[in-house]
Amino acid sequence: MKYFLLFCMLGFNFLLSQKIEWKPDRKLIWENFKSIKNNLGNPDIVAYTHCGWEYLVITSSNLKVPVKVDIQTIFNEDKSWKDDKRINDYILIHEQKHFDIAEIHARKLRKEVAEKIKNTPDFKKYFNSIYSKISSEYKNYQAEYDRETKHGMNKEKQSEYNVKISEDLEKLNNYQKL
Repeated sequence: MKYFLLFCMLGFNFLLSQKIEWKPDRKLIWENFKSIKNNLGNPDIVAYTHCGWEYLVITSSNLKVPVKVDIQTIFNEDKSWKDDKRINDYILIHEQKHFDIAEIHARKLRKEVAEKIKNTPDFKKYFNSIYSKISSEYKNYQAEYDRETKHGMNKEKQSEYNVKISEDLEKLNNYQKL
């Protein structure tokens, strides 16, 4: 019963917070970008995708009970924005790739968790360092992506990244959330 209540509370929170979970067949649309404020202060940026991960952990005092770590990639509509006067389908693809990069790193996180964390003591010992490492890689990848594609304006680099991101997702396909 307590897990049902926890699930209901999480589901209710998910609905209220205007978050979209990453799914291979669900692509972002401009209507998902609901914030009206450009917090970056850079007038050259046409849109901003606020995405990342959320996780839920169920541990036990019984060392024989496996720990459960549920990791999901989310897009936050209320913190993502666009300049309505300058958006187009090409820029939307660039923003979708930011969301896809978050999923790549969620899969890396799921992979490491699956390989190294079996029970509550493992979780306590390893999770923070695994999370920090993957989080750092994620931030660096996102920054490199924007720098090299010039926020999507370098069409050749954007095309290269589109392929690379698709390949990276495919390589980690066994770690997508089902």
